[in-house]
Amino acid sequence: MAPRPSLFVGPSATHDRGVFTRRARRPDDVLEVCPVLVIPAEDRPLVDDTVFGGYYYEWGDDGEGALALGCGSMYNHTRHPNARYEMDVEARTITIVAVTDIAAGDEVTISYAGEPGADDSDLWFDPVEPSSDTAASGG
Repeated sequence: MAPRPSLFVGPSATHDRGVFTRRARRPDDVLEVCPVLVIPAEDRPLVDDTVFGGYYYEWGDDGEGALALGCGSMYNHTRHPNARYEMDVEARTITIVAVTDIAAGDEVTISYAGEPGADDSDLWFDPVEPSSDTAASGG
């Protein structure tokens, strides 16, 4: 039998769908390394008018965007996330790293404003904090 992936997308009490972990994680555990598709700056307005508009990251210093593959573009935002993202522009990857203990079945969240606790007042939506019951079944 093939091993089950340790992350899965499932129903989220916060934002429709989210990313969850099948096993407990500790701070500094790497949850995922996501390759990205870089969106040239001149194409971003076109992408913004599609379903992908809310799913890509700001990328580099030239106004580009990046659509993360794997689960990378499915992580939900919270002001008090249990993970962070690290961008490697040269390698064209985004790494998701735990910042707190995360129990098996819990939703993995990041801050879209960058570092956990950063000001998120410039986001394109009104942030909703997750309820205490955001765990999903094993997907």
